[in-house]
Amino acid sequence: MTEWFSLQWFAWDWIRNLRWEYPQLLYLLPAVPLLFWLRDLLHRRDKQYVKVSSFHKGDLMDWVTVLRLLPGILYLLAICMAVIAVARPQTITQKTDRFSEGIDIVLAIDISESMLERDLQPNRLAAAKEVAKRFIGNRIQDRIGLVIFAGEAYSLCPLTTDYDLLIQYIEDLRIDMIREAGTAIGSALAVGINRMRDSKSTSKVIIVLSDGDNTSGNLDPFTMSRLAEAYGIRIYSIVVGLTEETTSGENSLERIAQPEHYFRAEDNAALGNVFAQINQLEKVKYKDTVYHEVRDFYRIYLMWAIVLFIAALGLKSTFMSNILED
Repeated sequence: MTEWFSLQWFAWDWIRNLRWEYPQLLYLLPAVPLLFWLRDLLHRRDKQYVKVSSFHKGDLMDWVTVLRLLPGILYLLAICMAVIAVARPQTITQKTDRFSEGIDIVLAIDISESMLERDLQPNRLAAAKEVAKRFIGNRIQDRIGLVIFAGEAYSLCPLTTDYDLLIQYIEDLRIDMIREAGTAIGSALAVGINRMRDSKSTSKVIIVLSDGDNTSGNLDPFTMSRLAEAYGIRIYSIVVGLTEETTSGENSLERIAQPEHYFRAEDNAALGNVFAQINQLEKVKYKDTVYHEVRDFYRIYLMWAIVLFIAALGLKSTFMSNILED
């Protein structure tokens, strides 16, 4: 019983979602049986009946009486099917394809020992990891890579859209991944630029997150920032923490970015707000293309109209007509 009701609901839902090319023609449907009734009424007036005895008795007579109605019913249904076919029932499926101009982003994260300071909770590195993961979760179709640095800089993850893999890399960050002490901001920029120099993306970004000044490596951060500019790469620099080291660290981090792309994050909330601002500044441009797929169903009703008409015509033009008229 449940399956029967489900089938009925499915059929009703399908009919309800049909679109009609010429819906005004459906108003003719109630007129079809009315026209047949008027035709039958006029036909009866013109006919003369002679009562004769019949050998038909009981159930046989009842069946013959019912069968006499069959040609008219078939004609009526055929015309109704034809009207529905001409009204042209359709279903329309809307599909939307979204295209975006993806941004290439490199996250350069300081994993030097000073990133274990607890002025951010539970420490600077852990707080940076959390906001970085949230930032990645808010991006769509961007290629994102990961660079880590301390006394040296390494590319930990190439540009990818596999965000689950990237987040796993970030969760596994530890300060002992680079043994050489220091803060090589210039080297980190060089590695990030190297990752994106052959990129065809129209928008390229390096986000540098550190708590100290450039103290290691033989590459000048400012020179690297000019090279990044030549490759069309924007640099965002973020200073984390409240120590004296941060004050001197602003010399390198402030110089490598435009004033509107330089941020300080003195606590967890501020760090979260910084990434939220960058997320807003680097909005992805979307282009939606909407397709309407139209499927016609008039052929089904037209086929039934033809079948019913032929069946009614057959009953009128074969030996069956003699039985039905007697």
